[in-house]
Amino acid sequence: MKKLRQVLQMLRMLPPVVAAATPGVGPRLARGRWPRTQGTLKAPGLNGPVEIIRDTWGVPHIFAKDEHDLFFAQGYVQGQDRLWQMEMGRRIADGTLAGMMGAAALPVDRIMRTLGLRRAAERSWAGVKGEARTIAEAFAEGVNARMKAEPLPLECSIFGVTPAPWTPVDTLARGNILSLALGGNYRLELFRAQLLAEVGEELTAMILPSHAPETPLIVPPEAMNLRGLAGVAKMEGLDKVDAQMGDPNIVSGSNNWVVHGDRTASGKPLLANDVHIGLGLPSTWYESGLHGGRFNVVGFTLPGVPMVVLGHNGHVAWGMSNLGPDTQDFYIEKLDDPKAPKRYEFKGEWHDLEVIREEIPVKGGALVPLEIRRTRHGPIMNPVLGPSVKPDSEPLALRWALEDSAPLLQALVQMNLAGTWKAFRAALELWECPGQNFVYADAEGNIGYQSTGKIPTRAAGHQGLVPVPGWTGEYEWQGWIPFAALPASHNPPAGFAATANNKITSDDYPYLIAHNWFPGYRAKRITDLLAASTKHTVEDMRRIQAETYSLPAEALRPYLLAAAKPADSLQTKALDEVKAWDLRFETDRIGATVFQTWYITVLRNLLSNKLGKTLVERYLASDYERHGSMHMPWVIGLMEKPDSEWFNDAKTPGKETRDDLLRRSFAEAVQWLSQRYGPDAAGWQWGRVHTMTFINAPLGRIGPAFVRRAFNSRTMPARGDNYSVDGASFLWSRPYDVVHGTALRMIVDLSDFSKSVGIHTPGQSEHLYHPHRTDLMEMSHKVEFHPLLFTRQQVEAHTEGTLTLQPATEIAKRG
Repeated sequence: MKKLRQVLQMLRMLPPVVAAATPGVGPRLARGRWPRTQGTLKAPGLNGPVEIIRDTWGVPHIFAKDEHDLFFAQGYVQGQDRLWQMEMGRRIADGTLAGMMGAAALPVDRIMRTLGLRRAAERSWAGVKGEARTIAEAFAEGVNARMKAEPLPLECSIFGVTPAPWTPVDTLARGNILSLALGGNYRLELFRAQLLAEVGEELTAMILPSHAPETPLIVPPEAMNLRGLAGVAKMEGLDKVDAQMGDPNIVSGSNNWVVHGDRTASGKPLLANDVHIGLGLPSTWYESGLHGGRFNVVGFTLPGVPMVVLGHNGHVAWGMSNLGPDTQDFYIEKLDDPKAPKRYEFKGEWHDLEVIREEIPVKGGALVPLEIRRTRHGPIMNPVLGPSVKPDSEPLALRWALEDSAPLLQALVQMNLAGTWKAFRAALELWECPGQNFVYADAEGNIGYQSTGKIPTRAAGHQGLVPVPGWTGEYEWQGWIPFAALPASHNPPAGFAATANNKITSDDYPYLIAHNWFPGYRAKRITDLLAASTKHTVEDMRRIQAETYSLPAEALRPYLLAAAKPADSLQTKALDEVKAWDLRFETDRIGATVFQTWYITVLRNLLSNKLGKTLVERYLASDYERHGSMHMPWVIGLMEKPDSEWFNDAKTPGKETRDDLLRRSFAEAVQWLSQRYGPDAAGWQWGRVHTMTFINAPLGRIGPAFVRRAFNSRTMPARGDNYSVDGASFLWSRPYDVVHGTALRMIVDLSDFSKSVGIHTPGQSEHLYHPHRTDLMEMSHKVEFHPLLFTRQQVEAHTEGTLTLQPATEIAKRG
């Protein structure tokens, strides 16, 4: 019956979705839902008229007489261009997807309700005061005015939904979604626990290394054999969350750097930021200019969130990258009754479980009850991880710093208004979750770096690497790293500061921020290029952002060339391409493809020598954003040990050495390429095999192929790889479809803000067939920019349309 209901529901959706995807019919239907961008509209709730000037690239620049109207209009334009994206994000955060999509979305709803992103937003909204509260309320008014004044997105008709009024709590929940997407450490803890149960401590420590190799992995006996996780092939619940949010498994990272005027041609700072994140359609980001009251700022924000998250205000500029602190821990709990628990033990005493009962609406079905049990550490996650997790598994409660963190609204207010390093740092002290690396520059010539986040300090013996006993009290969080102790610098002696999700602390730093950082290849390439000149320009910043040079390939290629013994002409041709390769992952490079395929084959063969097939696939599928690429330093290190046991396949006679495995892997890689892309190596260009498609949620993931084609972007060749500055990453288990890449770039010139540039991809609009839906894709692919328009004169010189919002008492006229 369940499958029949799902089929019937899909059939009911077919007429509108087929119409939308049909050439000729679809564009006519979609055009009727496009937003008004010219003329005059009445907007109840405004104090005065507001001008919204859209530029050539679809970016709205809002000019208002007061701050209420400014943020009302920001909510209005975000609702015009991204209402469906906002609705999807709200449903994910709230756990109400099944009410729109049916029972197939229940695993996502169960996890989200268990995590409690909506409940956390409701609690934190009660503490939002003053100007932050006023701004969030004005923003919500604007979103709701848009819903009343203009047609709803086409997807609303397809799914038969009418969005509820937007509220400030929805905005806070949107921020919590970002914190979840940029977190993810809990997945690594689960996977490490599985490995411990199946292959032991030594292998686990080798293939999931920390950045403190001199510190042995400390595993409490209770975490050594979690029977509920052993042998679990996948976590269906978590996997479905990833599919809805955009796969976060590749590092959700970014690069940012700032250069002092002593190292620039102009004598004033340059600030650059490129944000790497899952590639969706529409973009994660939304660009706008805000001009009214105290606010005079341009940059990028998140749909559903007011103000600007990164950009400049004519005095200071800022950019961010993911710090990736460890703010999540699993606690193994001891319950009074495994089958019907009511209490949990802590320090020898029994405490009542907090029980939250909810009902999940399901489209075409009955309400589904959900019972969430919580200890002092957080929600017990086992019931929602997926049916593969055994019923008798040890209860695992998730502790997450988000529950103790204030929302970001007040931090955003102060960042947008800051005029000095002191004021900007005061704003960042309020930025608690997710933890980020911020770079800063001001018009007076100062530069700076500041890390942020509410990061726990742990009891001695608690590394935060594996689940720990929750009943003893030995492993409790002790407090938080003080903001004053977080890494920071002001006008650093090097003349620049740069981050790329790499380790940002020295070994003697007294606090634990994280064990697992992204390997430092991007950071090293950026800093090497910044150090090479004292006359940097905006164009130099662009060239660095476009870098596809591979430091890992530089380290590994000599071993391949020394070991390879081509057995035929095709292998000879492939090896010649690797020899001639300039170590750049540009779309026309054949050597890049051969090298990358060889590396993946080496990695798979190394792992297969020690792990079972299931664990190899889980490891390659990247169960956590950082581990998805941290095997590279381990593989490079192994090359210096030609007789390591890792190179030996115990299933074959004799002992294999490094060169034996490298030769075998090379032959297998060439064979794979030949079978997949043809026997002529001339057809193995990197851009042919390494491609990206911006995926629409959810219609780009479900339904027949012609529907997916209509709602997704075209597929295009992709530059870069998992380790290049211009990143375009893929899952090692599924080469070479890019799932994560450079979604936004910005370069701010503090000598003349009018020379600043920016771009995000694929475009400003979410609306099907709209000219600004994917118009930035090609520019972004070429690492080109549009001006980051700031002054009214600049904006008017690039005007595409002007919409005036008038108070409701005014007479509306159509332009």
